[in-house]
Amino acid sequence: MKIASFNVNSINARLPRILDWFDKAQPDVAVLQEIKCVDEKFPASEFEDRGYNVHVHGQKTYNGVALLSKHPFDEARKGLPGDDEDDHARYIEALITPSGEAPVRVVGIYAPNGNPAPGPKYDYKLKWLARLKRHAKELLAFEEALVITGDYNVIPEPEDVHDPKAWKDDALFLPQSRAAFREIVNLGFTDAIRQIHPAKTLYTFWDYQRGAWEKDHGIRIDHLLLSPQAADRLKDAGVDRAERGPGKSDVKPSDHVPVWVELG
Repeated sequence: MKIASFNVNSINARLPRILDWFDKAQPDVAVLQEIKCVDEKFPASEFEDRGYNVHVHGQKTYNGVALLSKHPFDEARKGLPGDDEDDHARYIEALITPSGEAPVRVVGIYAPNGNPAPGPKYDYKLKWLARLKRHAKELLAFEEALVITGDYNVIPEPEDVHDPKAWKDDALFLPQSRAAFREIVNLGFTDAIRQIHPAKTLYTFWDYQRGAWEKDHGIRIDHLLLSPQAADRLKDAGVDRAERGPGKSDVKPSDHVPVWVELG
């Protein structure tokens, strides 16, 4: 099973490029972030025509996540538990059961950016990651294959950023953000990208400004965390870097690229 994550930075603005990637990559399951539309405006038919079941948690103009699967959904959820007043569309979850195979629970997240830090936005980021940790711990208790993937908006280590000094005061790289990410991983998760590529430079985001793409001034903030049961099935993982470059469409690419994992 191939499970992918892609922060698309507006699904409708970049639909031709996104569909082109789906046709090439053929993920069994894909989680999208920053779809930036309400549920009714999501182009569901384009994906249904390609054989996907569609589960959307949208929001006008901002945020928004979607989960697409070639296999049926069970136990679908929208929204991260723990704060009834949080109306940001940042979390989606479903149990997916391929025919004749063991189920996999897939969680898609779009964690808060947190800038400027310190400040209310950074406080929200840390509280949101703490809520994710609590819920992840609950999901691990099911002892099933679990993949929590998406845009974590956290740079885990200095090797995940082109210039650590340039990012030292950014919410994505502050010690508290990195510690919050480590606390989630230390519940028993495996970082699939680093498991397969322990020393390789693999960025997943390049800013549109300052020639970041051309200079390869990137960061790694899109992650695939696997429960022990999923890690036992890990075959491969990677980053589709080519999606940041020129494509068949003249539509500007997202500032992120897809990440993916294959489970046996």
